[in-house]
Amino acid sequence: MNKPLTVIDMHTAGEPLRVVTGGYPELPGGTILQKRAHVRDHLDHLRKILMFEPRGHADQYGALLVEPDLPGADLAVLFMHNEGYSTMCGHAIIALGRYAVDEGLVNPVGDRASVNIECPCGLVRAEVTMLNGKAADVSFESVPSFLFARDCVLTVDDLGDITFDIAYGGAFYALAEAGQFGLEFGRDPVSAFVEAADRLTRAAQAEIPLSHPDADDLAFLYGTILTDGRDAFSEHPTRNICVFADRQVDRSPTGSGVTARLAAMHAHGQIGEGQVRIFESVIGSRFEGAVASRTHAGPHEAITARVSGRAFYSGRSEFIIEHDDPLGSGFLVR
Repeated sequence: MNKPLTVIDMHTAGEPLRVVTGGYPELPGGTILQKRAHVRDHLDHLRKILMFEPRGHADQYGALLVEPDLPGADLAVLFMHNEGYSTMCGHAIIALGRYAVDEGLVNPVGDRASVNIECPCGLVRAEVTMLNGKAADVSFESVPSFLFARDCVLTVDDLGDITFDIAYGGAFYALAEAGQFGLEFGRDPVSAFVEAADRLTRAAQAEIPLSHPDADDLAFLYGTILTDGRDAFSEHPTRNICVFADRQVDRSPTGSGVTARLAAMHAHGQIGEGQVRIFESVIGSRFEGAVASRTHAGPHEAITARVSGRAFYSGRSEFIIEHDDPLGSGFLVR
């Protein structure tokens, strides 16, 4: 680390986002997936400094802004977490939409501002609502998202046969009803959901090969979302918990997870285009989600989803490492 790392901390529906504002070296040019590979292969020590203790924690999340490659992109971002680098993050898009307006990266027109954000999964368009001259609610329209595998069944250790879907919402998720594991929201501890979701993720990773029509780098199972089973359209919220990366728990309803759930719901005929559904997280925070349009992703019938929420600032920091600090490079207790 040649100079301090500076960050702005935000949260969206309770899920943290650490936006890196300085301290990284200049990255080589290329596509965003090439930039992601470079950061992963050559600068991963900086991720650990920012995400791990004593500056972060096992469920910390981060965003590194990089030079856009796609025409029309206002900014580009690499997402980071406790295990590495993801391909899409909806809660981060909501936060970065507000950040882009507040930092003057884009200018609002009337009571709206449009922010085009290049992500490893593609270009995501965010719309920021202005309230009394300040950025407030943010919505985004996802990349093409689809149900990849329907009604899969795997025997998961001593839990028996578990039925689940795999859907893509900028990242691939296994989607399963929590009741299959004997779990109920509001009754059972989060640790029980984490254990169940992680076991399903690992079983599915071992047995079900994934593919994506755009790039092989997108074809990996990011995590598992356990739901309350209320998939059919209703005016009542549906609750879920997302466990991703190395048993990391999303405090928000998970923007890319909501997108994946909407893609699966639509494929199952459980929600129609334009119908708005409320998705609730493990802490009770909420996103609105709807099927925005129908489209295709290679051979897959797909949708784009519109997901809405709000982000808030929580702090600004400058991080250093003293030369004789044996723990300065970061560690995790779990």
